Amino acid sequence: MIPQFNNILYASDLGESARPAFTLAAKEAFKHEAQLTFLNVVEPASGAAEALLDGYLSDVDLHSMRSQGIAKIRDLMDQRIRQFYNEELQNRLPLKHYPLARVEEGPAAETIIEVAEELNADLIVMGTRTRTHSALGRFFVGSTAQSVLQLCDRPMMIVPLK
Repeated sequence: MIPQFNNILYASDLGESARPAFTLAAKEAFKHEAQLTFLNVVEPASGAAEALLDGYLSDVDLHSMRSQGIAKIRDLMDQRIRQFYNEELQNRLPLKHYPLARVEEGPAAETIIEVAEELNADLIVMGTRTRTHSALGRFFVGSTAQSVLQLCDRPMMIVPLK
């Protein structure tokens, strides 16, 4: 039986080379008339970083900086979606559902899985940059995509990025 995807979660670190993964996620969304959610996970600051900032900034200032940073990330995501529409979908039918942009805070792999469960995502699409080709190197050098793949019970599409 060929799976039907209704909700596709595309998770990205917003790297410049991530576009091929987004393009494949959008292609699947188009093919299945699925809702595409574009997710970026912001890792929480380390305890040492928080302690250092606490010495210089008030809680109000820290909260304001975090909110401004997340707003900038969301703006960048919206810009990437619009750019994709303008460049990739010229003279073509648009996606049935306009992609949603979502920013979450937390450990990346666990947060991606939590959002996938919340959305009841039928497919998770992620890009990965291969840093090493040796089996031993891949074993010790984990990536977010590898962690999600190991922990997740949903279909995934992993796209190699430059």
